[in-house]
Amino acid sequence: MTEQIEQAERGVGEFTLTGPLTTAPPAGYTAPEPDEKWTLRGGFAHVYHGERNQGIVRPVIMADGFDLGKSDLAWLYAGLDGDFPFLTELRRRGRDVILVGFDERSASVLDNARTVTEAVLRTIAERLGSARLMVGGFSMGGLVTRYALAKMEHEGMDHQAAVYFSYDTPHRGAYIPIGLQAFAHFIPVPNDFARQMNSPAARQMLWRHYDAMTGQNGIAPERREFLQRLADVGGWPRLPRVLALANGRGDGTGLAVPPGETVLRSERVYPGTVFYAQAQGREVTVAELKRRFPASEKTITTGDLPETDGAPGGTLRSYGILADALRKAGAQVDLRHEEICFVPTVSAVALRDLDQQKDLYVHVEDVAPEESEADDFIWSSTTTPHTAVTEELGTWLLDRLPD
Repeated sequence: MTEQIEQAERGVGEFTLTGPLTTAPPAGYTAPEPDEKWTLRGGFAHVYHGERNQGIVRPVIMADGFDLGKSDLAWLYAGLDGDFPFLTELRRRGRDVILVGFDERSASVLDNARTVTEAVLRTIAERLGSARLMVGGFSMGGLVTRYALAKMEHEGMDHQAAVYFSYDTPHRGAYIPIGLQAFAHFIPVPNDFARQMNSPAARQMLWRHYDAMTGQNGIAPERREFLQRLADVGGWPRLPRVLALANGRGDGTGLAVPPGETVLRSERVYPGTVFYAQAQGREVTVAELKRRFPASEKTITTGDLPETDGAPGGTLRSYGILADALRKAGAQVDLRHEEICFVPTVSAVALRDLDQQKDLYVHVEDVAPEESEADDFIWSSTTTPHTAVTEELGTWLLDRLPD
């Protein structure tokens, strides 16, 4: 029995935090075969021609988001063409869909931007006619394409994009609870969850990052460097129209996750381990981590952070995914809040930073649109999962395709 529990604790971390676009398609769903497959530096692309097009005529380039490992563009296609048939509608309107994937989705945003740049240049070279491009991405893909287009402009390269869009992209940072990040490194063996949380892309995108070496949390050096590199190329592409979409609400309402409340408790495996919703304050306990093999206990605290778990934003099954892994290992789990905020609305529409409670929960609908760094933006009327393509958001984006 002791050996079984030890093996269970060691094996818990073989998962990653993923959203709708990086999970397996529904049973029986098969993505269509692409008309072309491109090999790119650091990645690849699948090209799907629009209806009645004999080649690339009116291109829409879309970059994959964040996870560990290589992109699966069949899964991405399924995620973008699910409850709302976004890709089907694009192609029906004569738009050519070009999905860009990466050899390593957790690599630096700066590195993966090179893959996007190559995809843009190849699209221009193979395009029939002179229709301008639409370029963007989902989650991290929006940051990768933002940097790629801005850098191309900075270097005098003509990307020929009329529209840039980002879909629930963490322009001001994404949120994974500090306690949850710490747990990835509390597992006593190397594991996928820890690799994901400690990856270059995670360090660049997360608003606050837990450093396993120091046990401290704060802004990762890689994030500071990335923001500086972004600023060095102008911050944003200036030639195309900039669109931003958010899966979270704009009325200051998020999920009902009371600050300080127990979110998840585990027994049998990591017995006595408890996670708490982020609360405001100087010394706030967000997790009590306990394991048997080797025996260890650790209390994780934060200071001067807002109530982030229940903030308005696109949601992720952050604690639900961990609970699934613990149950699979034989744990008895008390899960009270499966989903929490991942990309706050104000981050997705590039409106406010996340440090202050008043900014995180601001009524976006009451703020002057000029405060956003985007030219036009939309938030969801209901709280929806991170990167979920809903009819409301998908239709809004389709209505803004370039001529």
